[in-house]
Amino acid sequence: MGELTESSTPKTAPPRAPPFREDCWSEDATETLVDAWGRRYMELNRGNLRQKDWQEVADAVNSVHGHNKKARRTDVQCKNRIDTLKKKYKIEKARVSDSNGAIASSWPFFDRLDILIGPAATAKKLPQPQPLQVSSPPLALPFPYRKPPGVTVQPVVLLPQKRPAPAPAVDDSYFRKNYSFIAAAAAAAEEEEEEEREGSEELESSEESGEVEGMKRLASAIERFGEIYQRIEGEKQRQMIELEKQRMQFAKDLEIQRMQLFMDTQVQLEKIKQAKRSGSDGEILLPLN
Repeated sequence: MGELTESSTPKTAPPRAPPFREDCWSEDATETLVDAWGRRYMELNRGNLRQKDWQEVADAVNSVHGHNKKARRTDVQCKNRIDTLKKKYKIEKARVSDSNGAIASSWPFFDRLDILIGPAATAKKLPQPQPLQVSSPPLALPFPYRKPPGVTVQPVVLLPQKRPAPAPAVDDSYFRKNYSFIAAAAAAAEEEEEEEREGSEELESSEESGEVEGMKRLASAIERFGEIYQRIEGEKQRQMIELEKQRMQFAKDLEIQRMQLFMDTQVQLEKIKQAKRSGSDGEILLPLN
């Protein structure tokens, strides 16, 4: 019975490992990607990366983490990952800004992206005018003077200069209150820049597709021209062959007619000769009778 009970109990299947996604990024690979992209982004003066730049970033990531075929990344995957990180940064930045600094982001890439694409990096700071430093002229200049005899000279009294009033302290509460507005404006400017970049990429892709379409049309036109030319040449050769055949047939017929005429002439001459011979023979035989 014990053996029967043990054999009848169903065996639980081992848990299956979750499927591996080719676009799944680990934290180390993402950190390497952010470092490689950030260096290239700063080298271009925070400009847009081209396809060759993204390929260099992908090569940098693959040199560290691309040990097998599944772990290797393409330039398109690197660009999509950076776009995802930018969106995540905007969400974290808005959450921190709404809390007025009470909440700190625990996302490991927040500080790095804040340095690269944050409001402090994208906002254009106007240079503050430097105050003019004008040295106040002295109120009295010492001159060498000799006291004449019998004259009392009054001492020169220097008037105290007025000290400039201290600059009023700048209240930064206004900036703290409007920090969220500045962050939102910077995020909107980043979105507009991203849309312009996508529009330029779409325009470049449309121009490339237009060039490819034009090349296809040109190749099709050349192919049609070649077919028409080949057909015309084939027709010319066929006509030349037909004309040669007709010429040979005409020459053959002409030769046959000539031979026929020659044979008829020979027959007629032979008949005439025979008639003359028969006539001469009859004249010779008549006296003998």
